[in-house]
Amino acid sequence: MAREYRLLNAVHPHFPEAPEPLLVCEDPSVVGAVFFIMERRHGVILRDKVPEEFARIPNYPQRVSEALIACLVRLHAVDVAATGLIALGKPEGFLERQVEGWSERWRRAQVDAVPDMDRVIGWLEQRLPTSPAPTLVHNDYKLDNVMFRTGSPDDIEAVLDWEMATVGDPLADVGLALCYWTWATAPQLQNRTTPTLSGQPGWYTRDQFVDLYAKRSGRDVANIGYYEVLGVFKLAVILQQIYFRFHRGQTSDSRFRDFGDRVRGLVSMAVSLAEQQS
Repeated sequence: MAREYRLLNAVHPHFPEAPEPLLVCEDPSVVGAVFFIMERRHGVILRDKVPEEFARIPNYPQRVSEALIACLVRLHAVDVAATGLIALGKPEGFLERQVEGWSERWRRAQVDAVPDMDRVIGWLEQRLPTSPAPTLVHNDYKLDNVMFRTGSPDDIEAVLDWEMATVGDPLADVGLALCYWTWATAPQLQNRTTPTLSGQPGWYTRDQFVDLYAKRSGRDVANIGYYEVLGVFKLAVILQQIYFRFHRGQTSDSRFRDFGDRVRGLVSMAVSLAEQQS
């Protein structure tokens, strides 16, 4: 919580979609944990359904898709050197640390053997691309982590959940966003963790998503397949960590009971994506 407060405090003046933090309390005796207070933003978050105010706009899926991509481009356009935000991370070796760190989290959370995960980790280690110039990286950029302005599918009111933000390779954000985007053109890769809204008529395809990001950012996306595999890999590890806690009885929420199956599905997806790049 304290880290997210400090991140928002640094980022908000340069990227207004990041809500302004107002107060942080690091004394756990107050409410039982560290907490912070930030400004309230009002708007619409799209998860499993579309509000009527958007649904009656004929081309809202296209406009939402474009707004989501445009916002990510704006985030990655913030000059981290001129603003001093470069101090929020260590961009040198960013991808290597991502692979190493998430691999270690996987090993600590393993319950059953998943041999294909070793293949995925090996592939990621052996095919590290050269990163573009470093930018702010949200590290969890996806449709339901942004808030749209009420009544407007063109304007993003806020980007939320900054706890994993840093400075590093911007294409890591694109790869993770694609991990949650539609697999309508490749149903064999679809998994139950992916939102379904973007699979409906009118939404951008994955290729359109990448193409528009490349056009507006000016970045080379020739190696985007690597970042897609990395994104799926990270999501698999996150679900495995949740499943590990459920398996050990640290949480009893029945929603997590089938997360082991979901993890294996994601690992299979990562293998399939990697094979497409070979």
